[in-house]
Amino acid sequence: MTCHATYCCRFLRGITIGQGPEERGMERKTGYDISVASEIMAVLALATDLADMRSRLGRMVVAADRKGQPVTADDLGVGGALTVLMKDAVEPTVMQTLEATPVFVHAGPFANIAHGNSSVVADQIGLKLVGPDGFVITEAGFGADIGLEKFMNIKCRASGLKPDAAVIVATVRALKMHGGGPPVVAGTPLPHAYLTPDVELVTKGCSNLVRHIENTSKYGVPVLVAINAFATDSPEELEAVRKASLEAGATAAVVTRHHALGGAGAVELAEAVVKACSGPKPDFKFLYDVDLPIKDKIKAIACGTYGAADVSYSPEAEAAIERFTAMGFDKLPICMAKTQYSFSHDATLKGAPSGFTLPIRDVRASVGAGFLYPLVGNMMTMPGLPTRPCFYDIDIEPDTGRIVGLS
Repeated sequence: MTCHATYCCRFLRGITIGQGPEERGMERKTGYDISVASEIMAVLALATDLADMRSRLGRMVVAADRKGQPVTADDLGVGGALTVLMKDAVEPTVMQTLEATPVFVHAGPFANIAHGNSSVVADQIGLKLVGPDGFVITEAGFGADIGLEKFMNIKCRASGLKPDAAVIVATVRALKMHGGGPPVVAGTPLPHAYLTPDVELVTKGCSNLVRHIENTSKYGVPVLVAINAFATDSPEELEAVRKASLEAGATAAVVTRHHALGGAGAVELAEAVVKACSGPKPDFKFLYDVDLPIKDKIKAIACGTYGAADVSYSPEAEAAIERFTAMGFDKLPICMAKTQYSFSHDATLKGAPSGFTLPIRDVRASVGAGFLYPLVGNMMTMPGLPTRPCFYDIDIEPDTGRIVGLS
């Protein structure tokens, strides 16, 4: 079944169930989500402890009754059984870096189709272990328009924790792409533009970084930029990024070489973070009030973070908003499902696009997790395989048992 689900994932986006004669006409259309977009994954990541996870799993809405009222997992009597299945999963896995720094790896909701952050429990344990004078670094997936926005407005609300600073990671190569560089295709050599110095292209692409800095600053926390250097980056390109970051309001912008040098390559960044966290406590603020109507919260993100001029809604989205408002779910925060390749809904719009209308295709509810998630444009919650799947390259040498094609 696992292999079948992997191979036929496109077909699983939309299916029909209840076709058996015993179901007496209870046929309906539904579909699969990838596990990293599932509500249970989000519950695992946002729960503060086992009791909270039990409560959230029980609150998951799985249907509506004939009167339009929500039917929950607890209504079906399965909340307890779900928690038993998840009781070990709520405990983080502790690992370590090559230099023996402790790392918690826990939960994996993607930031483009879910809320994109590791677990609240891992953060809580980390803070307890380092003590009042220690530092815990937690990652928000993809860019500040999705991972960080959801960290601030969803995860911080769930955990009650507030960050002391935010670090944006930037690369010359990524900024060249946002400056108009050629497309990058996985599995093919990088185009020449990304391997040779071009300060003008980098500077043009810094419009993308500037907006990320501006967006992050809205939450009232110090913003630092880690410029992750590659061997092909020129000093002039790195300086252009550093200068643009500081002019945009970053507290510090530091060139880092930890990929090549390990911890020694990030000492200056660590010192900058310590300094940024040593001042007065930040005046942390959310982007929107959860008591606002659903459309107002969506517009706050679309216009205040993405750069949109307006938001449009399909008839399905309009109906969903009306339905969730009637059910009392309109006070939940918003988790936008949007492409990670652009501030907009169009992955080809690079840099810092503005003035566009953001299309909302549908709105769904993860009530147990604690958010509503609009589907922006053609964003899918069940991605498909590439045109040429990688399994074509995977095989085994029968004589030795050696696996080939996985590296």
